[in-house]
Amino acid sequence: MATFLKAQAASIIASVVDFIVYLVLVQVTAHTPAMVSRATAEGAMAGGIVNFIIGRNWVFKEGSKKVYVQAFRYVLVWIGSILLNTVGMYYITYHTTLNFAVSRVLVGVFIGVTYNYFLQKRFVFK
Repeated sequence: MATFLKAQAASIIASVVDFIVYLVLVQVTAHTPAMVSRATAEGAMAGGIVNFIIGRNWVFKEGSKKVYVQAFRYVLVWIGSILLNTVGMYYITYHTTLNFAVSRVLVGVFIGVTYNYFLQKRFVFK
């Protein structure tokens, strides 16, 4: 349970970075679905780097293992996460009237809890 809670704390920190990058990009570009999707992907990249560093060194305490192996595995999971977040935002942007910021939080939390945590624990940092 402690690992799950630490992972959620790391996820929140990474999500804050992700969300700030996302909001800045959306605010300085057009609010088209394509730009919202691009901002989602770029925010996820920034948050992913933060999450990897925190996950490796604090959450899973696997800093002694080879970083390139973990980084490769993380990138595989990360690509899936970016795709799922981007598709989720694209779908919500076109098929609902939800505010883009609310949509981003909902999609991010869902993907973070159902996809990212389990694959990081069982594949990336095992």
